[in-house]
Amino acid sequence: MKKSFCSRLTIAALVSVFLAVAGSAQVTPAAGYTPPDDNPSFKVGTTIFGDYTYVDSPVTKDSDGNTIHQSAFNITRAYINVTGNLNHWIAFRVTPDVTRETSTTPSTSGSLLFRLKYAYAQVNLDDWTTHGSWARFGIQQTPIVDYTEGIYRYRFQGTIFAERVGLLTSSDAGLSGHYAMPGNYGDIHAGFYNGEGYSKAETNNEKAFQIRTSFRPLPLGGVWKGLRVTAFIDKDHYVADARRQRTIEQVTFEHPLFNAGLDVIRAKDQTGVTKAQVESKGWSAWATPKFGTTGWALLLRHDNFTPNTTSSSQKTKRDIVGVAYWIPNLQRVTAAVMADYDSLKSDNFTPARADDTRYGLKMLINF
Repeated sequence: MKKSFCSRLTIAALVSVFLAVAGSAQVTPAAGYTPPDDNPSFKVGTTIFGDYTYVDSPVTKDSDGNTIHQSAFNITRAYINVTGNLNHWIAFRVTPDVTRETSTTPSTSGSLLFRLKYAYAQVNLDDWTTHGSWARFGIQQTPIVDYTEGIYRYRFQGTIFAERVGLLTSSDAGLSGHYAMPGNYGDIHAGFYNGEGYSKAETNNEKAFQIRTSFRPLPLGGVWKGLRVTAFIDKDHYVADARRQRTIEQVTFEHPLFNAGLDVIRAKDQTGVTKAQVESKGWSAWATPKFGTTGWALLLRHDNFTPNTTSSSQKTKRDIVGVAYWIPNLQRVTAAVMADYDSLKSDNFTPARADDTRYGLKMLINF
């Protein structure tokens, strides 16, 4: 009861901030003040991830019993991004996402379907606090995944570590706020979310509180300007008194010649009060060396994950090596192609799990 009351009190306080901001926007500006452009506007863009993937292992059998290496052409992301402003302090975004229907009963089984990935309203707080601060309501980015993808840049190869092992999702319905620290020292993003992710309906009254704090120790220039230290926590419950918790400690570095990062993650999952709590942990290290301004770059990544620390010998290890070409001199468009090797090995599981090794040709278009 106490936790539920505190959650409602926090949400009420955030709603009050929205109302206060709305009221402040009606104040008549001082003489000589040039108001910002408040004409409504919107833009339409797209994001496309395409690939051809060849599965080297495990081998499978086709419907006639022939041993084959599975291969396929895929579209794994197809966004239509609609973004805009009602005025200089109210913005919005609507983004449907493509997914494949995999159930066997609907007439659409096997089809690519659109579902809602983002749909939110945003109140820009630049007039009252630091530039880049805002509050959002709706289906939106969660604090850590989208932030990390912006530094990593290779989401079109595959998801980041925390999402790849099934511990986090990139989008969820909720209410959140973002504060940009003065002097480019970092930012804070926190909010309450359903906790089930954008692809599932809320199942009960439990809500996830997520907060990410990123600090840039030396923001004023020099080689260390690109260093950021990040802490993230997700506190949630499957049902009352049954925890779903994730923590991430992260260090990233951005430089004209390469980006790099290290994530350390820990999780606690108890699906019911009568069920045992399962603790998991892992780490991921990656680097993206660039060959000057030619557009050529590498992706080097290793993930190491222990799904249950009581069986610490059971691990999954993923190695990714990719060669990418980012097409230069494009106006407001990002485009890249990549050839990659992606190998997942699972150690000491019962029953044994086969190695999963794939070769791919990936494509990115974004504008």
